[in-house]
Amino acid sequence: VTDLSGNTATCNATVTVQDLIEPVAVCKNITVQLNSSGTATIVGLDVDNGSTDNCSIFSRSVTPNTFNCTNVGTPVTVTLTVTDPAGNTDDCTATVTVEDNVDPTAVCRNITIQLNAGGTASIVAADINNGSADACGIASIVASQTAFDCTDLGANTVTLTVTDNNSNVSTCNATVTVQDTR
Repeated sequence: VTDLSGNTATCNATVTVQDLIEPVAVCKNITVQLNSSGTATIVGLDVDNGSTDNCSIFSRSVTPNTFNCTNVGTPVTVTLTVTDPAGNTDDCTATVTVEDNVDPTAVCRNITIQLNAGGTASIVAADINNGSADACGIASIVASQTAFDCTDLGANTVTLTVTDNNSNVSTCNATVTVQDTR
């Protein structure tokens, strides 16, 4: 500062710059696929649709961020929280649709059966199932042939069809050897 006589004096001042402007969170709906373990995980960027801030975006977090078989078929609302470097936040919501498009694992085993005195024999699908599985559960296991007679002596290829709880299907083949030892 200089007065009219030319005398001067100085001082120091501290200027604190604050960012009080919240970011703007912008969400988008997404669809996720479960993996073979029956889970899916997302991050904030997955549902971010161009969130902005006057300075920059420090972080994006989403909750919930993990999904499993129980989420298939029911849209899940998630919250995206956008934070700037000053700690200001904004939220938005998005819908996550969870799908299970993973086929079950069909595992067969070969068996040998004997015709009875009437010349017939039967099996159930479980007889040729050898641990078929699916992370989201098995709805049905069906064998293509369960009744056998004298015309089926020897090796027969039977298809095991495994359907999971979300209508995904897988098959395997088992050899059913029919014998007549009576």
